[in-house]
Amino acid sequence: MQTIDATNYSVYFDSSGYEILASMLVPTQYSKLFIIVDENTSEHCLPHLLNNLATEVAIEIIELEAGEINKNIATCTEVWGALSDLGADRKSMILNLGGGVVSDLGGFVACTFKRGIDFINIPTTLLSMVDASIGGKNGVDLGNLKNQIGIIREPKAVVVDTHFLSTLPQNEMRSGLAEMLKHGLIFDKAYWDKFKNLKDLDTDDLNALIHQSIQIKNNIVSEDLTEQGIRKALNFGHTLGHAIESYFLEDETKTTLLHGEAIAVGMILESYISKEKGLLTNEEYQEIKYVISDIFERIDFTESDLEKIIELLIYDKKNEFGKVQFALLSGIGEIKINEEADNALIHKAFEDYLQ
Repeated sequence: MQTIDATNYSVYFDSSGYEILASMLVPTQYSKLFIIVDENTSEHCLPHLLNNLATEVAIEIIELEAGEINKNIATCTEVWGALSDLGADRKSMILNLGGGVVSDLGGFVACTFKRGIDFINIPTTLLSMVDASIGGKNGVDLGNLKNQIGIIREPKAVVVDTHFLSTLPQNEMRSGLAEMLKHGLIFDKAYWDKFKNLKDLDTDDLNALIHQSIQIKNNIVSEDLTEQGIRKALNFGHTLGHAIESYFLEDETKTTLLHGEAIAVGMILESYISKEKGLLTNEEYQEIKYVISDIFERIDFTESDLEKIIELLIYDKKNEFGKVQFALLSGIGEIKINEEADNALIHKAFEDYLQ
């Protein structure tokens, strides 16, 4: 697959990525290489990476506990401590080998250790390939509130090796599909249309869709790195989706949702809001609801759940002057940012979702 050039770095694919790594990771450039993994990527992905990593730079492995619940400052403190104990300096390099948690947290650790050292993302999940590893957002959660602490700083490179997808369970693959569907909905109707018959797609089709999804996100981010305008389009489905994800993470009686599972619900809800505000036709809304519901199982909510989820909206990082901001659809493939919706309309969206 062809290399994608971002603002200050490039996204490389498969074998070409490892060739680039070999040319970058040389002793004259970096004093030591730290690979951040979690329990899962340490077992399933690290051996493949090490077999393909040609470097004379000394390597140290730092392993995290897996899961969104560990994406916090306490974990960062442990990693900063490990870096110090293992002799990291300002000429060290961090490789983030993992999904969204490893990419987000590892990037944040790199950006803040000794006021910033270089890092490279090697995403191992579909979600991190098309979303978390791209665009320079690095950060952690504050308690159960998503991505409240962070910084925007781009990596030195991203290496996408689709071999890692063979290690994923089906629910993790579906989670990544949510962000790919979003890219079609906000930017490219023809791309969205390709997902209407997923069962007809083969591996080559998936690789092409991954490449196109990364290109869509990169096009948007390249216009607006610091999210002052059009980059807010990428938040479609995330205002309510993040609130749902945070609530299910916080409530011990709930089964924790994967990011994409929560965002899938958020996209249906925010599509309904788009329809009710006259931005989206009912036909378009029904198509979106059908396609997403065909891939993701419905999540049940009680009235108490809804009240608590709506309360969490005030913490959304996109809010301005105390008002909840939505990115809504003005047609499939079109977006309208900085839209508001009152609680009554949000309740109606949940009611329609639960029908």
